[in-house]
Amino acid sequence: MYKKQLLILTFLLGSFLAFSQNVETENPDYKKIEKEIAKKKSELFYPKLMKKYINSDSTMTLKEKRYLYYGYSFQDAYSPYGHSDFSDTLREVLQKEQHTDEELNRIIELSDSILVDNPFDLRVINYQLYALDKLEKKIEFDKKINQMRIVVDALLSSGDGLKKKTAFYVIYTSHEYDLLNILGYEFGGEQSLIDHFDYLKVAKNSQNIKGFYFDISPCLNSMNEMFK
Repeated sequence: MYKKQLLILTFLLGSFLAFSQNVETENPDYKKIEKEIAKKKSELFYPKLMKKYINSDSTMTLKEKRYLYYGYSFQDAYSPYGHSDFSDTLREVLQKEQHTDEELNRIIELSDSILVDNPFDLRVINYQLYALDKLEKKIEFDKKINQMRIVVDALLSSGDGLKKKTAFYVIYTSHEYDLLNILGYEFGGEQSLIDHFDYLKVAKNSQNIKGFYFDISPCLNSMNEMFK
């Protein structure tokens, strides 16, 4: 499992370093996003954005990436605490130390089924990268890398996570831990919910950063709707 997890670090750390040097961060305006992605004539109409993402369109602007990612929280399929029926089967296959070509293709198929409901699951995309790399399917591998970068660019554009005002904005709590890995930090074992922010402490590091804040408003809003 460790080698499979390394892929997300290997490719996204470089992407992060290039990204962080050129872009100013901005908190997403959820009301504005919800309104814009509903306009059929807009270039930010949600089906158009999702089509670009599925096609791994490398020309997507940062604005399009942001509206794609944060706009998903307004789609009917959005379920931040849902569990795919295919996840357990995928986990069983992944537990093996070595995989045959048939098993590698099975990983890709199961992952595709999970991504239907959660197209931004970075861990599942990471497992696909592992399988595609082993199968030497470079074209498909590159497409998945680009999809991963689209999601990560949106996440990193939302803030720096160092305080509430500049928190990272996520629509899935799993992305909190993914971001820690991408930024090169280890989870310190303590998590706190403060209003609509998750605060994750990180292990000792050379920057002396104690932890990061994550705005999880869409997750909490979804949970509130479930219990109405």
